[in-house]
Amino acid sequence: MQFSARTRIALAAAAAVLAFAVIGQDFRGAWLSQYIYASASSSADPKPPGQSAAKPNSAPETAQKEKPKPAALARRVVEYHIDVRLDAESKTLRGEQTVTWTNPGAKTVAELYFHLYPNAFESPLTTFMRESGGKLRNDRATPESVGGITLHSIIAEDGENLLPRLQYVSPDDGNPNDRTLARLRLSQPVPPGGSVTLRMRFDVKLPRVFARMGYAGDFVMAGQWYPKIAVYETRGTRGRKQEGWNAHQYHGNSEFYGDFGIFSVKIRVPENYKTAATGFLAETPKIEDGVKTYHYYADDVHDFAWAASPDFLYSEESYSAKGIPGVRIKLYLDPLHAHLRERYMHAAKSSLAKYAEWYGAYPYTTLSIVVPPKGAGGAGGMEYPTLITAASAEEESPGFELERTVVHEIAHQYWYGMVASNEFEEAWLDEGFTSYAEDKVMDAIYGITPNLPVEAVWLTDPAPLAQVSWKYRDHEHYAENVYLRAKLVLLGIERRAGERKMRSILRTYFQTYKFKHPSTRDFQRVVEKVTGADWDDYFDAFVYGGQAADVAIESIRISPVESDDRRAYESVVALTRTGAWTGPVPVVLQFADGTTSTHIWEGDSASGEIRVVRPQPVAWAAADPNRTNLLDNRLYNNFLKAELPRTTRNRWNLGAVKALETIIARLGW
Repeated sequence: MQFSARTRIALAAAAAVLAFAVIGQDFRGAWLSQYIYASASSSADPKPPGQSAAKPNSAPETAQKEKPKPAALARRVVEYHIDVRLDAESKTLRGEQTVTWTNPGAKTVAELYFHLYPNAFESPLTTFMRESGGKLRNDRATPESVGGITLHSIIAEDGENLLPRLQYVSPDDGNPNDRTLARLRLSQPVPPGGSVTLRMRFDVKLPRVFARMGYAGDFVMAGQWYPKIAVYETRGTRGRKQEGWNAHQYHGNSEFYGDFGIFSVKIRVPENYKTAATGFLAETPKIEDGVKTYHYYADDVHDFAWAASPDFLYSEESYSAKGIPGVRIKLYLDPLHAHLRERYMHAAKSSLAKYAEWYGAYPYTTLSIVVPPKGAGGAGGMEYPTLITAASAEEESPGFELERTVVHEIAHQYWYGMVASNEFEEAWLDEGFTSYAEDKVMDAIYGITPNLPVEAVWLTDPAPLAQVSWKYRDHEHYAENVYLRAKLVLLGIERRAGERKMRSILRTYFQTYKFKHPSTRDFQRVVEKVTGADWDDYFDAFVYGGQAADVAIESIRISPVESDDRRAYESVVALTRTGAWTGPVPVVLQFADGTTSTHIWEGDSASGEIRVVRPQPVAWAAADPNRTNLLDNRLYNNFLKAELPRTTRNRWNLGAVKALETIIARLGW
């Protein structure tokens, strides 16, 4: 999932201005990156790829001779056969599904859990609405953003309707008004390796598009729309000691977690509509009595999403590269962005090529990109297996937020899609890894490099990364940590291990755990295996703990001394460290005559001193001038002028940090 460019830029600008003011004129050039943080285009950005005026190919979609994979890539626990019809007038989905669940564990299972995500929009009293306040990113719910899912029947193989057995449960917060999770007691328990098949009939009332699903005019985004079986974790999965269900409500911060399986889905829409969906077309769409039927198939995926609109301008290209044996990139453009076709395609191809080169092969035959229309921002910037949504077409000539969103969402195909992290409980393993990968592609392909010192200043409230998503204070706190701080933690590993070794770490992690739902501990084991070093202190401080790594110039004391019968000065620079140790700290001293010297403070204690005797006194001192410590979020105390009285400095620092906190609190993410 991606955040708005406008807010990021405003926040970055405010932080940069304040950082400039605090650090002081002499030291600014020592650490400031040559690039601004470019979530959108600016005069400093490189020119985007040429905007092709070629009209997208609007020929009817046709099925190619694609077949299910000869060998499963994942353990297929679920199999869905769904038939859904869009009632365009009432904005309702009417569905039937036959779902088969195979018990992957070693114990007999007597009940199933179902996620009923559309019920998050039933009322302001649901857990999602209470925690989010009716807002997600810059998207706000409207009075029309009300919807839900109604189950009409659940038929077992013996013909019994199990619907009366269904119970809505709220294991996370006990909210009696939340119906996003349900428990179903089965009439016949499922033994290890055995299966149960249920036939279900349901309706979904779509809300006005908000938080990943709904409608905007004739546009429909169906994300998290069907009754979805929760994940049954076997012993050893993500370090689990006892097997059992991993089932949570739909929270304001959390995203999703699912078991791999097979989806065969028929989507029936008015004949003038086009659809985009997970997987590939199993047959060419058919029209009968004014209804067009699409049949999609996908295997080794853990979710299924689709979008529909009569206004889509459809285009596709085949693409092959190393690690990409052949993929059909399917683009569903909003008419406002018809002239931007080449930019979308370029971003998609570049992303696929780089991720395949760095991490491993993209094994699917399709990748669909949906561009939501203006006003449907709630559907934009989201990932689903083999399908992503770009930012909505709010303006005719967007800046680099177009490329950045596509690059970000395609990275999710690796960390969310194939590695399939548990986003309820360890969201950083997806969002942090995706943000890291996104920056790497934006730098490699477009020459856009983030200003990491400014980004570090955004971290006003560090918190543990390996915790359930709803434990963060609010969505801003969640985003600050699982996106930004998580990315900086990964970059911290890279700075210590080296870029080449980091590439090996991520490739090994992906290759080892694709299709396996790994945990934070699994990732740490990979880091330690590849580097041959112990990383407990680092992970304890920055992943399992919420520490920062602040290094400060506490004071500069100057005393005249006699040296070789000549007048000299002893300068004593006092340093302090708050939080975890990230390695030795370089300290630059500039003297009154303009000369400089560099010293290394080991930083392995809470405080230390650097003493020098020179003909000239120290004029200023700067800790970590090249910003090797990316987890120092208090840059204002890295620099100190000798002549500034301590009381004045303390008062200035306090005012600066309060001002920065106010800016960040008001702008948010």
